[in-house]
Amino acid sequence: MQEKIKQYKARLARLHAYSHALGVMSYDRETVMPKGAVDDFADTVTLLSEELYKMQTDPALRQLLSDLSAASDQLDPITKREVEEHLRSVARIECIPLEEYLDYQRVQSRAVSVWQEAKHNSDFASFAPYLEKLVDYTRRFALLYAPDKDPYETLLDQYEKDLTKATLDDFFDRLRAAFRPLIKKTSAARDRIDDAFLGRAYPIDAQRKLSEEIMRVMGLDRTYCVIGEVEHPFTTHFNKHDVRITTHYYEDAVASSFYSVVHEGGHALYELHTGDDLIGSPLAEGVSMGIHESQSRLYENVIGRSFGFVSRIFPTMKELFPTQLSSVTAADFWRAVNKSVPSLIRTEADELTYPFHVMIRYQLEKRLIAGTLSVSDLPAEWNRLYREELGVEVPDDAHGVLQDSHWSGGAFGYFPSYAVGSAYASQFVAAMRGAFDFDAAVAAGDLAPVNRWLEEHVWRYGSLRDPARLILDACGEPFDPRFYIDYITSKINEIYGF
Repeated sequence: MQEKIKQYKARLARLHAYSHALGVMSYDRETVMPKGAVDDFADTVTLLSEELYKMQTDPALRQLLSDLSAASDQLDPITKREVEEHLRSVARIECIPLEEYLDYQRVQSRAVSVWQEAKHNSDFASFAPYLEKLVDYTRRFALLYAPDKDPYETLLDQYEKDLTKATLDDFFDRLRAAFRPLIKKTSAARDRIDDAFLGRAYPIDAQRKLSEEIMRVMGLDRTYCVIGEVEHPFTTHFNKHDVRITTHYYEDAVASSFYSVVHEGGHALYELHTGDDLIGSPLAEGVSMGIHESQSRLYENVIGRSFGFVSRIFPTMKELFPTQLSSVTAADFWRAVNKSVPSLIRTEADELTYPFHVMIRYQLEKRLIAGTLSVSDLPAEWNRLYREELGVEVPDDAHGVLQDSHWSGGAFGYFPSYAVGSAYASQFVAAMRGAFDFDAAVAAGDLAPVNRWLEEHVWRYGSLRDPARLILDACGEPFDPRFYIDYITSKINEIYGF
């Protein structure tokens, strides 16, 4: 048995090395790769993916996994969990024919670059052929893996274990019922809050310095965490010693990079603090996208948009932008970044209207994967739902269906994680408030108690515990959306004085 475990760990290390290489290449593509290199990039990715596929589907690996699984009572908890999760991932890939798998990799490798250009030119037609192939492949692969299951639920489970359409439908219905009246009230009171100063010209070099200060206050160790610049901000990680966040700077939208750095910094903190006992293990990463987004949304909104955090960062902003903020107070900035107005862009949306952006994508994804909505009809449906759900008119595809990068990467089923993660975050914060003075710590600009609690209850476990177990153990009760509804309702009432 010890020899089999040794063989298995050696195979894991080799798999990780290939995944690491592919991940670094993907980060390079997003940050510094010249546009003309996309075809060469796709060729290399395809070749490396073929090797990874062959290693994952090697009968000898399958036999090792079966032997270890049959003797699971002899395994330590980490190896036991590795085997369980690896069997799930192998089952997903081994049902896909090699040629189809490689063609998908070719399409996906090119799709991201095509999407970037399409967004820049607001040209959905140029991206549509790639999106059609990605949708078709995604649906086919889901049905190959679970032929008797709704393919969209198979995709949801990939990002958030055991998440179903029925659960999401109920979740979004509850949010819609609670938040629609608030949106109506804030829309009528939009003139109460002045946020015009956020659109002044803020030099990008100074914004880069602001990002450094934000990362320092959050407790991000720059020895192991770097920041890059991309079209659509994201975080990637290769191990707890190499985590990379990104942002996009707009001279006339200082809050955009401010909050993308806080958001991605929340992701990074999670990855930087997985347990040392998981180093070298595939379990050394966040357990699900819902839990991952709970960390990013917790830092971005509950902490980042709190008066305490704004007050801590604002003196640095006054130094960096003395002219732009000459007549602005910390309280003015706090109210401005919490102003609620239905808008076009998900990543810039306020907390109250944000779930509606996710609902729209959820509705569209369900229909795309079910085959009841064609890619060619997607822009018109997107625009219709934005009109109905948020009352805004979409001027072009760059501000509409092309705004997010996720579909170009084949990430169907991911979007609900943002709303579910926001709700998880509220429940984690309620648990923290029961353990220590959370608000006082944030107001003092000392996030160490927050980080310690999250490391103890969430981060250190990586993927050792399923999301439901993690929430139950950390919060003392199962997931309940009421914490999220209560948090949003209370905050909006405080901001607007309702």
